[in-house]
Amino acid sequence: MIITSAKYLTSVVDEDKILKDDMVEIAFVGRSNVGKSSLINALVGQKNLAKTSSMPGLTRMINYFLINNNFKIVDLPGYGYAKTGKAHVANWAGLMEKYLLNSPNLKTVFVLVDCRHQPSELDQQMLLFLNTYQIPYVVIATKVDKLAKSKIPQECTMIARSLGIRKEMVFPFSSETLFGKQALLEYIEGVVEFK
Repeated sequence: MIITSAKYLTSVVDEDKILKDDMVEIAFVGRSNVGKSSLINALVGQKNLAKTSSMPGLTRMINYFLINNNFKIVDLPGYGYAKTGKAHVANWAGLMEKYLLNSPNLKTVFVLVDCRHQPSELDQQMLLFLNTYQIPYVVIATKVDKLAKSKIPQECTMIARSLGIRKEMVFPFSSETLFGKQALLEYIEGVVEFK
């Protein structure tokens, strides 16, 4: 797949504003500070499409981006960190849950985990949720540029084992070096084309 156009569509903070149309969607989710916005920007070849921040926990909305006038990337709120208190965290979690359960054109969720650390309990809970509701997903191991190339396969195997999934379900990726970008785009192309 070659991404020729990517533009911001809208952001929603209320469940009744969740977009419902007939366009295929793929969603990205992960702990705050896992590099979600950077990954989306690297995938689409734009530096500032998804807003990045040095302070984790700032994605409080569902952000929609139109790709190739053909499908949408959906940037879900980061989980696990927020300075604004538990009530706000619960609200974002509820919004994310409503999106995941009520988006008929959602084809795959990409769950991001930092390759340098064991997947967290929150990552485990996210996969349990997706498995429970039979929502298709794969895992992206981010920040692999922080590892020696020879260590990437074993870290991906560790992540897969920790999450109880097949190692083929873990895609290594670096927003800095674009390692893994082509493999991820090919996977997305298969998801988007399989309507």
